[in-house]
Amino acid sequence: METSITFVAQTDDEVYRKITWRLLPFLLLCYTVAQVDRFNIGFAKLQFIHDLSLNDASFGVAASMFSIGYVAFEVPSNLMLARIGVRKILLRIMVLWGICCSLFLAQGAHYLYIMRFLLGLAEAGFFPGLVVYLTYWYPNRYRGRIMSLLGIALPLSGAIGGPLAGCIMDSLQGVSGWHGWQWLFFIEGLPAVLLGVIAYFYLQDKPGQADWLSTDEKRLVIDDLEGDPKASSAKSPKNFRAALRDPKVYLMALIYFAFFCSLNSIMLWGPTLLRIVGLKTVTSIGWWSGYISAVSIAGMLVVGYSSDRMVERRWHAALCGITVAVCLLLLPLASQSSGLTIALLMVASVGVYSFYGIFWTIPSAYLGSSAMAGGIALISSLGYCGAIVSPTFVGWIKVQTGSLYIGLSTIGVIVLLGMLLLLIFLPGPERK
Repeated sequence: METSITFVAQTDDEVYRKITWRLLPFLLLCYTVAQVDRFNIGFAKLQFIHDLSLNDASFGVAASMFSIGYVAFEVPSNLMLARIGVRKILLRIMVLWGICCSLFLAQGAHYLYIMRFLLGLAEAGFFPGLVVYLTYWYPNRYRGRIMSLLGIALPLSGAIGGPLAGCIMDSLQGVSGWHGWQWLFFIEGLPAVLLGVIAYFYLQDKPGQADWLSTDEKRLVIDDLEGDPKASSAKSPKNFRAALRDPKVYLMALIYFAFFCSLNSIMLWGPTLLRIVGLKTVTSIGWWSGYISAVSIAGMLVVGYSSDRMVERRWHAALCGITVAVCLLLLPLASQSSGLTIALLMVASVGVYSFYGIFWTIPSAYLGSSAMAGGIALISSLGYCGAIVSPTFVGWIKVQTGSLYIGLSTIGVIVLLGMLLLLIFLPGPERK
């Protein structure tokens, strides 16, 4: 009996390891490209704000326009994924967003706003679609580590995107009459188009369609998924209509809103902060952004491992968020030191990326299987409104006061309040 149990456990691990090596590297690559294309405007801003005669408030509006398009179509896109499958959805999303990014050759503020809106519209549903897709392949006991692995795309995109942006913008400035930032958008949009086409042929929508799994392996995964608890409690929503009436869904969206305010602030305004404290060239800013992100990957893996080992999500997520808030509140004290600013951005990045990986294990464990696609998209889209509010707010405050730090400190307070909501009103299993 004992030998049999051990054999089954080893077989489980081998099958899910096989699935992970097949799916995760490709999905991680796709998500990394998405993050690079989403946040490269933070580096492009270092040049185009002068070329297009814009100010920080205009940049904040342009950054927010992506989020308006993204939020508008996120729930319909995820509901469509549940109906037609991930292959067709990724083909549509990635090809369209790659084209939009490559055509991002703005000649003025209005063109900039329109293209950012279209980019968000094209990418809508991408990340929540990946979250739902992974629930088709992994039972709940594996999802924490898998979501943490997928979340590495955020710091990885910074480690790659920062140095790459600096090299492209500085080395191609003026080539063929284009600005460096125009070359940045054009070049970085092309991989998404290629990956979207590859995704259609490389991925399978469900384990039962995977010709690279044996019949026994398919049956093991399907049995695991069918035997998984469908939700964390009898009160959890069992379908999307029930999720729309569930207060906890909106509470999770509010917490995610606070988090996204901080993520967007760090990703979009980080390059500007580094310039303020003395880094002059785009290349040097890009490389330092890359170093910050590389350290964040290591920190994220440590936090994710700790969360899995302790089988605890809530306190890990909250402490990560509180760390981010404290760093944002301390930034004004480091305004005269590039070293202290880099250190605070590094610690804040570890916190914000670690929170991202841990947070999504909470709604995916709470929602019933029929509520998963719509519920996750609802939480994501409502929370993503933080990406609409924060860039516009921080940019407007910068123009009104001349200080970037006042807006960022306010974001720190918002994050702190969000983490208190998580701890007080979203109790973990130990308090049920």
